[in-house]
Amino acid sequence: MVRPAAFGYNSETAVNNYFQEKSETAQEELQETALAEFDAMVSIIRNCGINVLVVEDTKEPAKPDAVFPNNWLSTSPEGKVTVFPLFAPNRRVEKRDELLELLEKNFTVKAVQDWSEYEVEGRFLEGTGSMIIDYENAMIFAAISERTNIAVLEKYASANHFQAVVFLAVDKNGLPVYHTNVMMALGEQFCVLCEDAIEEEWELIAVRQLLESTNHTIIPITTEQMSSFAGNVLELRNNKNERFLILSQSAFDSLRKEQKRMLEAYTTLVPISIPTIEKVGGGGVRCMITEIFLQKK
Repeated sequence: MVRPAAFGYNSETAVNNYFQEKSETAQEELQETALAEFDAMVSIIRNCGINVLVVEDTKEPAKPDAVFPNNWLSTSPEGKVTVFPLFAPNRRVEKRDELLELLEKNFTVKAVQDWSEYEVEGRFLEGTGSMIIDYENAMIFAAISERTNIAVLEKYASANHFQAVVFLAVDKNGLPVYHTNVMMALGEQFCVLCEDAIEEEWELIAVRQLLESTNHTIIPITTEQMSSFAGNVLELRNNKNERFLILSQSAFDSLRKEQKRMLEAYTTLVPISIPTIEKVGGGGVRCMITEIFLQKK
């Protein structure tokens, strides 16, 4: 997780992230509030027995979205570290060599892939924002958008031996879903899915069948719940192999009792309050976490 140094509203990402809301609050105050939310989130996750590697953002150049590292960086159980092409030019400075060096210092990194070259072509693939990756079954689920280019996705899938499952998805206003991870989250035994967002019935049927074939129970959410970040959740394991579902307080509050009961059959719900980061940044708790699948040295 990257502790932000210059959190704020990003007009470059707001052109297609309809979750963002412009704030009249001064940037200094936004930064202070975001830091408090970030630090509380780290503390809550650590209290679950989950290791968190916190990296400090640098003040210069200013990076309003540095708190969302999962869009440019991912790791895999095979020991790969991947850097992805980002849509907004002012986000590309988030890619810091010292973060890659920190991973290589503390973990076994067998390969590094950098797909940033596609930025000059105007083609993007924003990490685990764009892709819901099922490593166990070698599948990628992805909603195609300005930030998730189908050609780059298919090249990435082919290079890493994944089957790419693509579809079109829209929000409650009929606008394209900018990141797959706001409408879909894959746990070990379940999948939170905004089925209403997938308008083409045959695409929804295909997604359902693949999830069921890999023994994932589908827990549907509405487009209204998606707007409250109920799809932007992440299941983590602690050092005792216990499972926890990290979700925001707004996501938790939007869920019905029955949905919570279904989730609690598989995992422990851990609601965390991050209203400023969600509203101004347009990203949720899942976006704030880059999972480290690498082996510790």
